Amino acid sequence: MSVPVVAEAVVVDIEGTVTPTSQVHVVLYDYARPRLGPWIREHGGDPVVAEAVARVKDEAGLGAQADTGEVVAVLHRWMDADRKATPLKTLQGLIWQDGYARGELTTGLFDDVVPALRSWRDAGLRLAVFSSGSVAAQIASFSHTTAGDLTPLFEAHFDTVNAGPKREADSYRRIGEALGVAAQRVAFCSDVPAELDAARAAGWRAVGVARPGEPCADADFGTHPVVASFDELEVSR
Repeated sequence: MSVPVVAEAVVVDIEGTVTPTSQVHVVLYDYARPRLGPWIREHGGDPVVAEAVARVKDEAGLGAQADTGEVVAVLHRWMDADRKATPLKTLQGLIWQDGYARGELTTGLFDDVVPALRSWRDAGLRLAVFSSGSVAAQIASFSHTTAGDLTPLFEAHFDTVNAGPKREADSYRRIGEALGVAAQRVAFCSDVPAELDAARAAGWRAVGVARPGEPCADADFGTHPVVASFDELEVSR
C-alpha cells in the first residue's frame, strides 16, 4: 500500500533512512575511531579542530590542559553511546571527508533510494538532507556512493550546527526558512519517531521509514504514516 504525500520539497535523514545503520555504526565509526587521536595531533593548528577539541573539553568537564589521550577517550565514549555531540561530528566529518577523498570509503545506499531521489527531482521536487552528521561529512558521503556522485540531486544540506538538534521543532522551522518553502509543503523522511514529532510540530509532513532489519523497524511511529521503502512513498506537487 502506497503513502501519498503532497509537497514541494523532500528532506531526508541519512542513517537508517537512505543508508543502512551499519554504514555509519560499523563502516564509518570503525574508520574514524583509530584516526581521531592522530588527526587531532596532526591538525591541532586548524581552527576548526582546535575549536572542536575545546568544546569536547568543555562539555566533558575536562580541564583546558587535558591531553589528546583524554579527549580521545571522551570521543570514544560518546561514539559508544551514539551521542550526537557536535564537536564529535565535526572531527568525524573531517576524517571521513579525507577517507572518501582517498578512495578508502564508499557509501552504500538502500536499493530503492537512488531511483526515488531521481524520480522526485525529475518531477520538480526540491531535495535536501538533514542529519546529525556534519555538512562536510554529508557532502563527502553523497559524493562517493555505489551509484556515483549524488550531490547534484540535493539543493541543501543541514546539520546540528546550521539547523539545530534534530528533535526540536525550531530546527525544522530554520530549514524551512532557509529553503523558502511553506511548512506544509515540506516532507521529512526519517526512521526516528522523535524527529518526526519535531518536524510535524513545525508544520511539516512527516513520514516514518521502518526498514526491515534496521534498529527502528519496530518502533512506535504513532500516527505518522510509515513506509518500509521509498517504493511505497508517492510524493507529488
